[in-house]
Amino acid sequence: MITKSLEISNVLVDACIWSFLLRRRDASLESLEKQTLLKLIKQTRVVLLGVVRQEVLSGIRETPQFERIRKKLRAFPDFPLTTEDYEKAAEFYNICRTKGVQGSPTDFLLCAVSHRYDFPIFTTDKDFEHFKKYIDFQLYSVANT
Repeated sequence: MITKSLEISNVLVDACIWSFLLRRRDASLESLEKQTLLKLIKQTRVVLLGVVRQEVLSGIRETPQFERIRKKLRAFPDFPLTTEDYEKAAEFYNICRTKGVQGSPTDFLLCAVSHRYDFPIFTTDKDFEHFKKYIDFQLYSVANT
């Protein structure tokens, strides 16, 4: 079983960040997000949820690109989730919904895992700033690398 104290330096990476590295052809090779993710990979600090893997791979129209990205992502095992993680995600969704803040099930699952294991979330999705007003989780700052 993974405990908070053993994994505190790991970072949950959202699909939008993986896209900077794997999918975006027009993204600058020197983008801050891309360079930060590469550094986290080298430091073996990346945590990947299976649902984020699915999100990154979904919508890729060309089979060769899909296979190339799938192969690269296979270097990162899916982080094991528990019933409590899904329940906490639903709780977070409900809390935010009552405050008029909406998000995807994937977003709230990331928040739940961040909350439970103290893993900050590396994302450029501004929705997380809204969630943070009502629920307890960490966001990753590129200044931390």
